[in-house]
Amino acid sequence: MKVRIGIDVGGTFTDAVAINNDTYEIIGTVKLPTTHAAKEGVAKGIIEVLKKLMNDNNIKPEDVLFIAHGTTQATNALLEGDVVPVGIVTIGKGLEGIKSKSDTNIGDIELAPGKFLRTFNKYIEINDDFDRSIENSILELKHENVGAIVAAEAFSVDNPERENKVMEISENQGLPATATHEITKLYGLKIRTRTAAINGSILPKMIDTANMTEESVKKSGIEAPLMIMRCDGGVMDVAEVKKRPILTMLSGPAAGVAGALMYEKISDGIFLEVGGTSTDISVIRNGKVMVNYAEIGGHKTYLNSLDVRTVGIAGGSMVRLGGKGIEDVGPRSAHIAGLPYSVYADPDEIIEPEIVYIKPKESDPDNYVAIKSKNGKMFAVTVSCAANILGYVNQNDYAYGNSESAKKAFEPIAHKLGITVEEVANEILKKACNRDLEVVEKLIEDYKLDKSTTVLVGGGGGSAAIVPYLAEMMNMKYRIAKNAQVISTIGVALAMVREVVERTVQNPTENDIISIRSEAKEAVIKAGALENTVEVFIEVDSQRNILRAIATGATELRSKDMMRKELNEKEIIKIAADSMNINEKDTKIMLKVGEMYVIMGLKKQKSLFGLITKTIEFIRVVDSEGVIKLSKNNGKIFRTTISQFDENLNKVLDENIFYGDGGAEIPDCFIVLSNRLVDLSGMVDKNQIMSLAKIELNGHREDEEIAIIICKR
Repeated sequence: MKVRIGIDVGGTFTDAVAINNDTYEIIGTVKLPTTHAAKEGVAKGIIEVLKKLMNDNNIKPEDVLFIAHGTTQATNALLEGDVVPVGIVTIGKGLEGIKSKSDTNIGDIELAPGKFLRTFNKYIEINDDFDRSIENSILELKHENVGAIVAAEAFSVDNPERENKVMEISENQGLPATATHEITKLYGLKIRTRTAAINGSILPKMIDTANMTEESVKKSGIEAPLMIMRCDGGVMDVAEVKKRPILTMLSGPAAGVAGALMYEKISDGIFLEVGGTSTDISVIRNGKVMVNYAEIGGHKTYLNSLDVRTVGIAGGSMVRLGGKGIEDVGPRSAHIAGLPYSVYADPDEIIEPEIVYIKPKESDPDNYVAIKSKNGKMFAVTVSCAANILGYVNQNDYAYGNSESAKKAFEPIAHKLGITVEEVANEILKKACNRDLEVVEKLIEDYKLDKSTTVLVGGGGGSAAIVPYLAEMMNMKYRIAKNAQVISTIGVALAMVREVVERTVQNPTENDIISIRSEAKEAVIKAGALENTVEVFIEVDSQRNILRAIATGATELRSKDMMRKELNEKEIIKIAADSMNINEKDTKIMLKVGEMYVIMGLKKQKSLFGLITKTIEFIRVVDSEGVIKLSKNNGKIFRTTISQFDENLNKVLDENIFYGDGGAEIPDCFIVLSNRLVDLSGMVDKNQIMSLAKIELNGHREDEEIAIIICKR
């Protein structure tokens, strides 16, 4: 049996999971305290949890096909200000050099309240004495006790030669170095330098941890290369971590959504990873995780990261009690207060309970409520307690507890307020979920999701305490992810390799698109993806003149014949109809392209007091395993072959381009091939669509049947 291993380093615990590579079923899990205080740091805990996982489950080193870990180390280092001072070496000449000198003088960066990254600057004029100037500048920066060097030049993304020279000389002098062109290929020296400085500030610590962990994994006999989770949901190898450790920041939330994406096979969804203190909320659209540029300490960066919104509400959130009722829920949790949840207590421990008011932290309000038993024991009143009382938590959920205990704890609160225990519980959940509701609605708006077809997916140990009630409030579908309590660790084990390449290009040509696609594909293969699993999505941001290529690929192919379950047409139609909220009789398979079903559904909608009836056409592309690959409304489906594709695509684009006051509005275009969906919706003109389509179809048989789907943008 071949195994995939995922390790997730959290603030409190380090978790490990072993997954059967063929069936994706969990073989075993291990949880150990994170070793922050150890001499080796978190690397010690990673090795301990790996050894225990392999010993407990009789896993041989040669059976490990894939091993990866996610870590909060970069995030914690930045939040706690545990960083080294950074020396910035700016390269320039003449007037352009003066501007570069100004743009790279970024001063001290506030990473978190009261926590600063200190930066020091040296400017080098490009001349015949360039190398000696670099050496002297680095020596002077060493006297300032900098721990890393950043090389910065205005147009290094086009020619990185001089930045590379600074890095080479710095490393020869014993200082780790990074360069602005390594972080991003976008213009904008100021933001590039800031991002590179933050990256440089954590280089020494992350390099040490990466070296120790990699060496220990090799000593264990595992030959599979160690991979590390990235903040955008992909993984990278250790060599990449040593260059760009900033990419590991926020990898915890990214691991959770990666697990949901692959393990739960979501098309359009809002993923809520609910812990004890907070909930991380993120978006999956058309089967892709949504990313954005991260902000650190309120400063914009060029770091592509999961777009995650964190809310201070979770399963352990405590209740604040006012004179007239439940005043608020959270943000303090039972964990912060150091109290056990009443719902996980033995009912016999809660004897004649009385209300007591506490301040979990000195600066907190003094009306957080707890329960004191006659035997002197104290218990927290939490969201999980309320959800168990009202029956939202099922017996197989991680958050399941003893509702009898929770009811006994709630009785003095109900008596004080003159309402029932159930009404108290309902008020707590309502106030708690209202916070999440605001964020979910904003994400639906930001990413233009269809609320009726978007599913709420719960992950994390506290998910059942929040997600079912929230779904009821919002009239949305939901599900709790399988093995929700270890979904982040599963996400690490199942993660894809991902690489984003961005360039500043005005009106990109066919050659620009081909070039960036090749660069992204080569980068993701170099990072460990198998070539035949790589998919590349191209996007043109015409407002900011950014051309972006996002490549993803698997590190190890799963055994399709053993793990996949092909569904019949009736099952496929049911999945599509459910996603469209219509009857199966109104759902029809329009065509089947290899493993892909193209389905249309019709729904009649009345308006103006029933006087006007409008028919809405839904389109779904579903693969033979029942995964919805595309969800669109009011689109058009065209059947063609590879040999006739150019002619037909040209024709359907001409027929569906809308001309308005703002010029030509290009429709979204998708191509359905026998085993995948090609998304061309990132293109902004017809020639770009035609060029990229030719690249994607290269190598396919002339007589192969495919489908074109056109939708209004």
